[in-house]
Amino acid sequence: MADTNKLKVFNDPIYGFIGTPNQLIFDLIAHPYFQRLRRISQMGMSYLVYPGAHHTRFHHALGSMHLMTRAIQILRWKDIAISQEEETGLLCAILLHDIGHGPFSHALEGFFVKDISHEQLSLEFMQYLNKEFEGKLDTAISIFKGEYPRPFLNQLVSSQLDMDRLDYLKRDSFYAGVTEGNINSERLISMLNVVDGDLVVEEKGIYAVEKFLMARRFMYWQVYLHKTGLMAEQLLVRIMHRVKQLLVDDVEIQGGQTVLSFLKTHDTASFNPDALEKFALLDDIDVLGAIKSWQFHNDFVLSKLCQMLLNRKLLNIKIKNKPFTLEKIENKLKMVTQLFNLSEAEALYFVFQGEISNKAYSEGHQAIKILKKNGKVTDVLKESDQLSLKALSKTVTKYYCCYPKESV
Repeated sequence: MADTNKLKVFNDPIYGFIGTPNQLIFDLIAHPYFQRLRRISQMGMSYLVYPGAHHTRFHHALGSMHLMTRAIQILRWKDIAISQEEETGLLCAILLHDIGHGPFSHALEGFFVKDISHEQLSLEFMQYLNKEFEGKLDTAISIFKGEYPRPFLNQLVSSQLDMDRLDYLKRDSFYAGVTEGNINSERLISMLNVVDGDLVVEEKGIYAVEKFLMARRFMYWQVYLHKTGLMAEQLLVRIMHRVKQLLVDDVEIQGGQTVLSFLKTHDTASFNPDALEKFALLDDIDVLGAIKSWQFHNDFVLSKLCQMLLNRKLLNIKIKNKPFTLEKIENKLKMVTQLFNLSEAEALYFVFQGEISNKAYSEGHQAIKILKKNGKVTDVLKESDQLSLKALSKTVTKYYCCYPKESV
């Protein structure tokens, strides 16, 4: 009997069956570093707003790889030469593009490993895996870093119209139960082409591009930056800040040893292969387990923050188009210090302000290019007849203020 892999396909609720194109892809998916993505939520704490949003980075990575196989098929059909080595490189690069995400994805990015983005960590993982797989990821790494001599390959992995964005908008919209991000990824991919080494979209696909950019704007304001999800993630961050402060003050903390080990030590300078291996053990389960333990700590600030998050007893949050006045913040601080009998430094964990911004399209930075019927290539903004689309290239900033509901 032939020796075959037991797992040949994944049944995905978005695209149906997703295959494993070759042995290398299968082995990468089976690797513990990649399997860890099953325990990293795709949308952070958004499930506290959208109960169905429990999907993971594992789902997203497979979906992105599936879309990449479709893009390769379409481009080859249009006589764009893509070698077998380049195909494997593309599939590996998109499969591993998010492998560096930490617990709750963007919510705690840069927290466990200071000053290192998830893209940098993904590259660290890829380089580590490349040694284990005896150089088979050389092309994937070159594409991922944007060093490969054919720019469109990198643009398929990381640009303003890449397979990453095409998957997460549709997938996050599906699991959140909203319609705003339900883009026609198949239509967009079918309109892709390559001119002078760069990725372009054929002119008849411009309306699909417009819908894609509008969908991205709506998803950010309505889902990714939803005020309740934002509040929950801010609480999560403040829990970690409080633990770090208690550790500095030599306060004993029980539970969450995997999390504690990172809060104590790791930064850019100390990050090495041994630290990478330890980071690969860190996931949502560790963080939630730690928070469940810390809710009983005798430090009021830490226990209160943990209880708020676990029981969804969140802070009040107000969002405005202008910054909040210092007087308003100081009044809230004064009320909270009295309410909970805290110092001002402790009250700042419960009263704070910040800002959020959204820019759906960056003109000039890997701009989305439209291939006109006469062969001319232009920016999508110049070809679009929608005034709203031009507004998407401007950064919109909003300001938020958070405080306990008891202090209202």
